[in-house]
Amino acid sequence: MNTTIPKKLAVIQDIAGVGRCSLSAALPIISACRVQACPLPTAIFSNHTGYPSFYKKDLTECIPDYLNQWRNLNRHFNGIYCGYLGSLTQMQIISSYLQKEISSSPDTKIIIDPVFGDHGRIYTSLPDGYISLMQDFVRHASLITPNITEACFLTQTPFREESFSLPELTTLGKKLHTLGPSKIIITGIRDGDFFVNFIFDAASGMADICRVPVSGSSRPGTGDIFTSIVAAKLLTGIPLNVCVKTAADFIATCTKASDEAGVPVCDGVIFENFLPLLAVQSDIV
Repeated sequence: MNTTIPKKLAVIQDIAGVGRCSLSAALPIISACRVQACPLPTAIFSNHTGYPSFYKKDLTECIPDYLNQWRNLNRHFNGIYCGYLGSLTQMQIISSYLQKEISSSPDTKIIIDPVFGDHGRIYTSLPDGYISLMQDFVRHASLITPNITEACFLTQTPFREESFSLPELTTLGKKLHTLGPSKIIITGIRDGDFFVNFIFDAASGMADICRVPVSGSSRPGTGDIFTSIVAAKLLTGIPLNVCVKTAADFIATCTKASDEAGVPVCDGVIFENFLPLLAVQSDIV
């Protein structure tokens, strides 16, 4: 019998009922990594926005009371993982919360996935000033996981889709470090038939890449799965480069299987079939 008490990870982002993304993906993934996931939903979606239509209920007005109740319970976490935030107001509320948590619990790991764009474009639903506020928001983070589009916008670097050299990525990592976070993972960089994830640790000076073969279609939710695995594994003491390799390999396995099974792209990846792999990795490392 395993009586180890799992680490606690607060997860702040929206939830979609259909489409295997955001909290719908994060909660089972984090639990499979043997970490307790404690959700704070920022919005409710019937399905993610890649479908032809969707229902959305914004929960911004509920967030302050939700967080106040956590404070009333004196509830703190080993880590806080913040994903997509749909408004400047949400970012301001969560920023205040993170400041208080860092002050009261300095060892708390703050993981921020600055979700606001892809393929060289910013999401059209976001308000003016979002990137500027995000540049300030990520100062709270121990680790950020932008994709290459977001990394370029955050550092005012000209974007291109492919073929970043290690020195160029290291320069990007150093620029992102000046915003506050000491650890950076830049995800989803295409290099021919491979995807590259760049890892930068300012404290140790480590600059490394994790390359995995392109295994299938580009699908929604894989970024949420990636950061969920990295955040959970990091809390259990696994080295950052091992966390990244575990996440990248898991997504490649799920993507390949989803294509072979004929799963519609909008439905994401069939990660449910492979959750035991995440627990096994915890035992091996």
